[in-house]
Amino acid sequence: QVQLVESGGGLVQAGGSLRLSCVASGRTFTGLTMGWFRQAPGKEREFVSSISWSGGNLYYADSVKGRFTISRDNAKNTVYLQMNSLKPEDTAVYYCALDPSIISAQGMAVTRRSLRYRGQGTQVTVSS
Repeated sequence: QVQLVESGGGLVQAGGSLRLSCVASGRTFTGLTMGWFRQAPGKEREFVSSISWSGGNLYYADSVKGRFTISRDNAKNTVYLQMNSLKPEDTAVYYCALDPSIISAQGMAVTRRSLRYRGQGTQVTVSS
């Protein structure tokens, strides 16, 4: 059974930084793209960023480009999201996800369907 566990969320003032981590377990993740999504109350899921297995293909939502950086450590089955210059509109539950049927980071960025595996999420709150 695949398990994704996020950590690193919290309360931060606007302009601050947080680093989220997502540890995956339960199966082999070789070759799999992973992504970060967020969902604010009353809003739909929003793609944030995705990264290919090699780390060579990265995608970001326009709203976070230049502020967020995704990375991964395959030896630790961990993906990270460094979030800088945070804004109140970044407030949401952030979760990581993967789907073996989505091979590319670009595919993760544009998919609208439910992802096969996702974590419970970590709350990020940015105060103004």
